[in-house]
Amino acid sequence: MLIDTHCHLDAPEFDADRDAVLATARANGVGAIVIPAVFRHEWDDAQALADAHADVYFALGIHPLYVDDAADDDLDALRQRIEAVRHHPRLAGIGEIGLDHFVPGLDLVRQQRFFEAQLAMARDFDLPVILHTRRSVDAVTKQLRRYRPSSGIAHAFNGSPQQAGILIGLGMAIGFGGAMTFERARNIRRLACSLPDDCLVLETDAPDIPPAWVHPGRNAPGELARIADVLAGLRNHSTAGIAALTTRNARRVLPVLQAAG
Repeated sequence: MLIDTHCHLDAPEFDADRDAVLATARANGVGAIVIPAVFRHEWDDAQALADAHADVYFALGIHPLYVDDAADDDLDALRQRIEAVRHHPRLAGIGEIGLDHFVPGLDLVRQQRFFEAQLAMARDFDLPVILHTRRSVDAVTKQLRRYRPSSGIAHAFNGSPQQAGILIGLGMAIGFGGAMTFERARNIRRLACSLPDDCLVLETDAPDIPPAWVHPGRNAPGELARIADVLAGLRNHSTAGIAALTTRNARRVLPVLQAAG
């Protein structure tokens, strides 16, 4: 079984054929999909998909790219929502949250405030985190050390081996997806080859970050099997072995997934 630990299945790009996309993913061996919501207006949709499909899980958060458009009371609303659904059988954690130091013009102070508030919620509710770390790994790590969430995933990681090691030491797994399938993505492929088995998880970030054979089209969770093949090739491992170890890792860092499959 494969687990897609990061898929925006609630995105409008899937409105026309979402059921078919899910069917294809299942046919390709994907046994669980985690939807990390990125802003307040997505929370209902992400949870509704989890309520409708036993193999779909959800996380709730405010993405760093959306904090400039978020209202100040969205953080209070998030805390209240987490309190209300904290025992939901498919609530995977808090996410997608983090910092983005790549896109110009963002309010970095506001990003920081929203990130810290959401890390505090993860600590208070003992929930994992799904992290956005684009050009911001050191700043994210600093706050992880401060708030100490129980576990989580550094999604679409593209930092150094040393930074990965620190995140792993803080209980995070490292997410690999479509970017790894490009031969020019040398840093990501080196990481995919060299990091320990027990920190690797798979993701698509669909509909974004399409793999090489889809680019520049729409990504989908059904591509996860071929992404797993690439990781297996890079590590000189069997695809079945990669599926087993990444599923085991996903279940460890997002414990709600232990019921998946």
